Amino acid sequence: MKSADLFNVRGHVAFVTGAASGLGLAFAEVMAENGARVMMTDIDEAGLAQQARRLTDAGCEIDTRVVDVADTESLQHAIEGASGRWGRLDSVFANAGISAGPGFHFGPAGNLENIDLAHWQRVLDVNLTAIMMTMRFAIPQMKRQGGGRIIVTSSIGGMRAEPHVGYGYATTKAAINNMVRQAAIELAHHNILVNCIAPGPFLTNIADGRLHREPAARESFAEMVPLGRLGDPDEIKGLALLLASPAGSFLTGTVIPIDGGSTAV
Repeated sequence: MKSADLFNVRGHVAFVTGAASGLGLAFAEVMAENGARVMMTDIDEAGLAQQARRLTDAGCEIDTRVVDVADTESLQHAIEGASGRWGRLDSVFANAGISAGPGFHFGPAGNLENIDLAHWQRVLDVNLTAIMMTMRFAIPQMKRQGGGRIIVTSSIGGMRAEPHVGYGYATTKAAINNMVRQAAIELAHHNILVNCIAPGPFLTNIADGRLHREPAARESFAEMVPLGRLGDPDEIKGLALLLASPAGSFLTGTVIPIDGGSTAV
């Protein structure tokens, strides 16, 4: 294969959750800007419409659905809507997630004995069950067409103890990592490749934009990164394109950190 074709996703159909901002928007952008047709979904209706309009005005082929990924019926309709509109489903970015609040590094509110059960359950619903359901709803179409790619957003907080993040976040991300490994083995003979992207600290809107609002929190996260800074969402695009394109055809069952060297310490 010529090098120019390795990362060719022109004509592919991509489905992205949490696509109105942050890493989900970066996933949608890199696919759309390289010729894929993209279904962008998010719970943020205004943000989703704004970003979709911007990409459409730039010549990209975009559709949108307002979806709370914890609403399984709405999620299923959105995934089936993408494959129904374009006739296939080449890559699914199961990206949407929420914060579990600050970890115990930031004070007693993050301590184990102070976990709020209702919030814990909401984090499990969004960060774990919704990931499983996104995969579940995508698989039938991928089997029918002879293959596909499932790319899940995890975190380095699921690979090791991470006092900066809440218990629910760390727990769900760790569970995702093993779920992806297991799904990769099950689905390999269907040519469905399943991988995790595990970001370190990136400057996104998670936790209601806490890292944008609070310089002290931003600096604390940056201190754990050997490069000395947080990642920019644009810096995740290359890895996303690799996993969705022909260049990633022998990658499955992997959890790939992209973290400025954080997991090397």
